[in-house]
Amino acid sequence: MRIAVCVKQVPAREWQPRLDEVAGTWIREQDTSFQMNESDGYALEAALRLRETHGGEVLVCSAGPARVVQVLREALARGADRAIHVEHDRLAAADAFVVAAALADALRSEGVDLVLTGLQSDDQGFAQTGVVLAERLGLPHATIVTEIRVAADGLRVKRELEGGWFQWVNLPLPALLAMQTGIDQLRYATLRGIMAAKKKEIRKVTPAAVEHPRQRILALNVPVKTRQTQMLSGSPVAAAKELVRRLREHALVTS
Repeated sequence: MRIAVCVKQVPAREWQPRLDEVAGTWIREQDTSFQMNESDGYALEAALRLRETHGGEVLVCSAGPARVVQVLREALARGADRAIHVEHDRLAAADAFVVAAALADALRSEGVDLVLTGLQSDDQGFAQTGVVLAERLGLPHATIVTEIRVAADGLRVKRELEGGWFQWVNLPLPALLAMQTGIDQLRYATLRGIMAAKKKEIRKVTPAAVEHPRQRILALNVPVKTRQTQMLSGSPVAAAKELVRRLREHALVTS
């Protein structure tokens, strides 16, 4: 089975966002540390486990500027066989339509049996790239997938629904699946894997043209704290009376 996994490089979750003061529509990338998108890591883990069970090849693909090579190297160190880097600076903050178009052009000639993506990205969170990519490639797809079973006539996948419900769906191959987070225990890159990744192929693809975006970010704002902690002084009795007064007058607590 030939499996392609689409991964995205996103700002690290522990990083404090700093906005670009000039345009105000994106972050200051020079001050940012990056990592693999969380749900894409679970998609990669699912692909590696399918290869271990059924054989084949795992190809990772990512779209973005030169820095994206870092996340591709990490995927190769975890066990992927080779990688494709769709390199263009405009793909760093592009919308789902633009990114899906670039990925589709890179994957169309690979002849893969299965494409895996994460459910959504940690930075923009549109949850649309995988869906649009499936349409671009003409593949049946399923989202919020938590389990994959290979059958004689294709795939049987488990989807997570609202309210604790689940749904089983049968799909023919080739297909595309958008994977949910937390479905497996992620593996980490070993020293042996890191050394092996240096010898694995990363094919660079420059898109002939980057599509015009369907969506545009007008402005970004860092959340402003609107509530502050207030300390009540005095004796315990006085502090308790003051707390009750504030609860009644400000929090509108009646009982």
